[in-house]
Amino acid sequence: MQAQVEEQRTQLEALQTTVTALQEQLAASRKNSSTSSKPPSSDIVKPPPPSPPSGQEKRKIGGQPGHPKHERALFGPEALSSPPHCHAIEICPECGHGLEPTDLTPRVVQQIDIREVPLIVEEHRSEPSWCPHCQKAHYASLPEPIERGGLVGPRLTALIAYLKGFCHASYSTIRVYLRDVLGVVISRGQLAKVVAKVSDALADPYQELLDALPGQAVLNVDETGHKDNGKRMWTWCFHAGLYTLFKIDPYRSADVLIEVLGQEFEGVLGCDHFSAYRRYMRECGVVVQFCLAHLIRDVKFLLTLPDRRERAYGERLRQALRELFGVIHRREEMPVKVFRTELKKARDEVLRQGTQDVPPGRHSQTMAKRLREYGSSYFTFVTTPLLEPTNNLAEQAIRFVVIDRHITQGTRSNKGQRWCERIWTVIATCSQQGRSVFDYLGRAVEAHFHREGAPSLLGQPG
Repeated sequence: MQAQVEEQRTQLEALQTTVTALQEQLAASRKNSSTSSKPPSSDIVKPPPPSPPSGQEKRKIGGQPGHPKHERALFGPEALSSPPHCHAIEICPECGHGLEPTDLTPRVVQQIDIREVPLIVEEHRSEPSWCPHCQKAHYASLPEPIERGGLVGPRLTALIAYLKGFCHASYSTIRVYLRDVLGVVISRGQLAKVVAKVSDALADPYQELLDALPGQAVLNVDETGHKDNGKRMWTWCFHAGLYTLFKIDPYRSADVLIEVLGQEFEGVLGCDHFSAYRRYMRECGVVVQFCLAHLIRDVKFLLTLPDRRERAYGERLRQALRELFGVIHRREEMPVKVFRTELKKARDEVLRQGTQDVPPGRHSQTMAKRLREYGSSYFTFVTTPLLEPTNNLAEQAIRFVVIDRHITQGTRSNKGQRWCERIWTVIATCSQQGRSVFDYLGRAVEAHFHREGAPSLLGQPG
């Protein structure tokens, strides 16, 4: 009987071990954007929106009761293309009585439209002259902008580049747009040449930003996949205080960081916990701010594990992180000195909860090891003013690239890679600085056609 009990106990322990392992595998397979670094688009089944609080009806779409009404501001008199058209009524529509003038403010409706064919077509002729000595004809030189621009002028060139880069439009879509809206037919091959001219115009401003990266005080960096003719590559995003730069590279390693930023980068690097950043930090002694949002998602994953001790460990760690962000949210309510003191206390509590009384589970031990080795790098922002605790800036900037990748399916040549790098950089930087992307492209193309330097993307526009 005793031997039978021992045998059953052994079988039960083996089954419990198997069940625990299967539960861990199930928890890992259920990882989503809230419990890992996976993007929200990877969530195959998104949860339904939360129900409204008890006693409160579901909010209807559109303007909400009690909210101030927002109306579009009218154009000024200087913007009107013609004098106002006044419409008057002389007979009352209800009783038929004659109406009298009044001092009440008229109801104003302004209508915006486009001209039927907003094109300017100019013809430039290079007159030939005959040389009796050489026995050949010589043609007069055309102005530089006409020679370099060819069929398409600077503003239409900028529009094509805007549609291609900002609007993710294909050459076929742009061709149809130009044909149906502007009434001009341009082949896909000619459109590709136009885009190549814009890429050349953006080369120097892009290089200026690339050369300025090593001197930045704070950089947030992220990377995402890129395909070139089916080959796997990587798009790196470098978000600085006044601009954002994208670089397409075959590798996703620290060698890219060393190439771009150098081995003596003296700023602070905001990033996630990916191995390339850890290697760059280790080999070059770079100061790093690892993303706290990624850490929180990994902590939330601990709460989904089957082991009760690991869940309790994750809950302690999550509560400590909540208190840390509670201090951050109360920043405006405290003097600077008090805020710094409270922030350091909250940081120390997170590290203590993460490294003491750690259960033997694999995931908990991995988390504790990470905090022992890199814990201080999650809290660089505590001692560095104006440094963000998360890497949201770079992640938000790179979303445009991810959308473009889904629509365009990547590039097919080295020229395509350079075009994407430059136009993405212009789009992100102009948005960051409050510039008009189309206006900047127009000025850059105009300068390129005149063989002049393109306007700089460093700092605010002059």
